[in-house]
Amino acid sequence: MSSGRIAGIDHVSLPMHDAEPMVTFYRSLGLDVAEHPAVVSVYAGRQMINFHRPAVWQREGFTLRAPAATPPCGDLCFVWEGSAQSLASRLGEVGATIEEGPVTRSGGRRADGTSVYVRDPDGNLVEFIIYAG
Repeated sequence: MSSGRIAGIDHVSLPMHDAEPMVTFYRSLGLDVAEHPAVVSVYAGRQMINFHRPAVWQREGFTLRAPAATPPCGDLCFVWEGSAQSLASRLGEVGATIEEGPVTRSGGRRADGTSVYVRDPDGNLVEFIIYAG
């Protein structure tokens, strides 16, 4: 019997179409973004999203992805620490259009929160959830 356990999610990886607007979008949201030859890494707290550049995920023989994964295939949720008004303001500043919300959703913290949904420049669904207190 193993004595180890899964401690959490370290990162997820998604293919992307166009790096420049993606980098601008995620930086404008206040996230730390690191550009590398193969990926663009977006850091949210202690977790990371790697967006594979097209030259990587379109390369013949690249198998380290879901076989059908092509942009947009992401459905991401970020925890917003701030008010609904500050979130709406930030989304307006980055030019994101709210597709749905605010609506009540159950989140990963096993609690309900208030969510707003937008799309990033590649078309991935991006949710922002605000937990009470």
